Amino acid sequence: MTSNDDSPSANTSRSLSELQRQIATCVATHGHYDELRGLPDSAAKPAGIRSAWAEFFQCLEAEGVNALDQRVTSLQRQIRDNGVTYNVYADAEGPQRPWSLDLFPLIVDAPDWSRIESGILQRMRLLESVMADVYGPQLLLRQGLLPSALVHGHPGFLRPMVGVQPVGGIHLHVAAFDLARGPDGNWWVVSQRCQAPSGLGYLLENRIAVSRQFPQAFQALKVQRLAGTYRALMDSLKTASPAGAQAHIALLTPGPYNETYFEHAYLARYLGLTLVEGSDLTVRDEHLYLKTLRGLVPVHGLLKRVDDAYLDPLELLPESTLGVPGLLQAIRAGNVLVANAPGSAFLESPALLGFLPAISQVLLGEALTLPALPTWWCGERSAMEGALPCLGERTVKPTYPASPVHAGFEPVLGNSLNQSALDRLAGRIVRQSEEHTVQAYLPFSQMPTWRNSTDPARGASMEAHSAMLRVFAVSHGLDADGKPQWQVLPGGLARVAGASADIASMQRGGSSADVWALTQGEVDTTTLLPTTLTPAILAQRKRLVTSRAAENLYWLGRYTERADNTIRLARLALECLGGEDQSSPPLLQWLTQLAHTNTLVLPGVPSAVLARRVFERSIIASLASEDGATSVGYNMRALKMAAATVRERLSQEHWSTIVRAEDDMFQRCAHMASQGDYAPHQALRILKDASDHLAAITGAQTDRMTRDDGWRLLSIGRHVERLNFLTTALDQSFDTGSVDTSGGFEALLGLFDSTITFHAQYQQSRDVAALIDLLVLDRDNPRSLAWVTHTLRGRLAKLAQCPASEISGMGLLVPLPDDWTLASLCETPTNGDVMPALRALLQALSTAAFQVSESISTTYFTHSGETNQSVGA
Repeated sequence: MTSNDDSPSANTSRSLSELQRQIATCVATHGHYDELRGLPDSAAKPAGIRSAWAEFFQCLEAEGVNALDQRVTSLQRQIRDNGVTYNVYADAEGPQRPWSLDLFPLIVDAPDWSRIESGILQRMRLLESVMADVYGPQLLLRQGLLPSALVHGHPGFLRPMVGVQPVGGIHLHVAAFDLARGPDGNWWVVSQRCQAPSGLGYLLENRIAVSRQFPQAFQALKVQRLAGTYRALMDSLKTASPAGAQAHIALLTPGPYNETYFEHAYLARYLGLTLVEGSDLTVRDEHLYLKTLRGLVPVHGLLKRVDDAYLDPLELLPESTLGVPGLLQAIRAGNVLVANAPGSAFLESPALLGFLPAISQVLLGEALTLPALPTWWCGERSAMEGALPCLGERTVKPTYPASPVHAGFEPVLGNSLNQSALDRLAGRIVRQSEEHTVQAYLPFSQMPTWRNSTDPARGASMEAHSAMLRVFAVSHGLDADGKPQWQVLPGGLARVAGASADIASMQRGGSSADVWALTQGEVDTTTLLPTTLTPAILAQRKRLVTSRAAENLYWLGRYTERADNTIRLARLALECLGGEDQSSPPLLQWLTQLAHTNTLVLPGVPSAVLARRVFERSIIASLASEDGATSVGYNMRALKMAAATVRERLSQEHWSTIVRAEDDMFQRCAHMASQGDYAPHQALRILKDASDHLAAITGAQTDRMTRDDGWRLLSIGRHVERLNFLTTALDQSFDTGSVDTSGGFEALLGLFDSTITFHAQYQQSRDVAALIDLLVLDRDNPRSLAWVTHTLRGRLAKLAQCPASEISGMGLLVPLPDDWTLASLCETPTNGDVMPALRALLQALSTAAFQVSESISTTYFTHSGETNQSVGA
């Protein structure tokens, strides 16, 4: 008699039972609100859970707990494949940290969300009024409602902006509020971010990733959509800008080494904004312009992700390289909208939270409906004296951000300190009272998470972890009375604390979660795209190529080709050094010259003719060297760094391949070095895999990139690099006599990637004339010098926008292949010179590659060259 215990239905039943057990055992820690059950800490914990969570898990009953592990794997793979990263320390040399995202969303039911929404909108009106007063009549300061030290003493207060009316009449276009639910079930404001709040891009990625894992629950729970709010923001920015609906809006980023650069690129792509750095922009006659290959293009609005102090080196931090000289004057002249208006950073001081209730009564005539945690600024003696006896039950935060004037410090939890440490902290507060703000400690509510156990025997489990909610409000234009309006993004970004922690911080091992704000009405299905794409909108959406992006694309092309060349050369050298022609002096001398020319080995390394094994080991040891030799690893890292600066222009597969190629190269070379094993066969396997990666990268560049001016510069960079490398290799093969040997002849064909083609046409011939025909003159061979020069001239003409029958002046620097003949190139006079016409051509091509590179730089990147001119072909 057979058992049915392992039947699909039995497995499903056990899985469902396990899911119910996990839900029952996922209980918030004592002292924390339980999000799963919707109960304050004081209530008994019954078996029932909130209706929203019950409906969420009901959608999983068909699959049970087994499906959750599969969904976690799928979610992590999606984050990894999409290249979502968060660099905590913005280390250009270090690995990028994958974005951490929990499987379960934080679910906020409709009544809760309604209270949050109304409270946030009220606080936005209040903060906007505070900004208008502080940079206007300053009545709050005169009446003593706001201490001067929190405004004039804050590094975020910008005196150059006093008296300036913001373009469009709105100071704050985007603001973020960090909320937490206390043990009593009420939501509290913990902090607010008004300068350049982050998270709008990450929460989009979170929403896409998590909703794909639970599509049935997402539909059934009536989760509010996000696109309508982003649409409102874009419409508001354009309407408020000087150019109106046809405005050109750009997103200003500090650059690829910023910890949230992924979000900047993602958000710019989603919103259809031009992603720019400060060096891309210039101010002329109090107007802001974008520097492109085709000249200056007006910019009417900036969504900034750069801190205010770095915006203008002329009036703010003079050492800043992230801003635009003259930007503040363009703002004062009313010619450019900047969101948010510079000078809002003082609103982020935690000390301000304690003064807002009274200010709200004066400016709005209303009490705040969404309270902030009780806060005491120690710059007020009475507040300090009231806070000091309770430090062990409070959180101590810096009043001001770190700056040359203010030292700054990490927030301190009083309950984590012993009495001695508390006494030292109290002494510091007394000595530097204005620098310290004390805030009530709040145990955050805990939401269910699905976590893998550190104990493999236990497997994954549902655990309750503390969470903080970041909610965003964005501008929604002006109402009929000309007063600013805002819209709260229905959802947000939840930050989830790590195990055994109560601080929801990405820097401290925490993660993020999607936020599902539910609605009792109809779900808004607004999309981001306009209903009709007019010719003006289509023209505006055409991607602009900034001078900086153009230069980085050019060098991306050069480093791609350089990496490919050095991989090919290193493989060829190792194969020849271990092959049957390993004792051929001309071949070894040729390989030595090429290795030194392309810095595969350090200058002091002896020639392969004198010390073949030392030379071989030096090539292998230098493969991933970053100090001295610029071999394969150096070029692959340079390729990745160039690609990172134009990541928004690359497909996700393209970028992922670049990252994997560089990681694989360095990891395997490091392992080889750690073992002290420099065996050629291991190095050749590494180079083979690197070559496969480069083939994928070059394929993506050729077939998956839009062929605009940026792509043309990338292609020009590759052809300039290829032209210089191949001409040098061919010239040195004649110098050393390597081409006259059997091994050298074959090695040269291999370096040109033309071995199969040559033997298909000429069988086993070793005729030099046949070699020149294929490697120099054959227009069908993409590695021949004629093909490279012909393509290069064509790309330069396209870049200069020359008519079909004309060639650019820069293209004239490159010798015309039509003038080359096999007879003239192979001619050897009686004076003994070997093929002088060929050698002269090779020198001319090498010089042309250098001249084109210099001309490209001066014409398109530094704009110091002459204007492009077209001449008759």
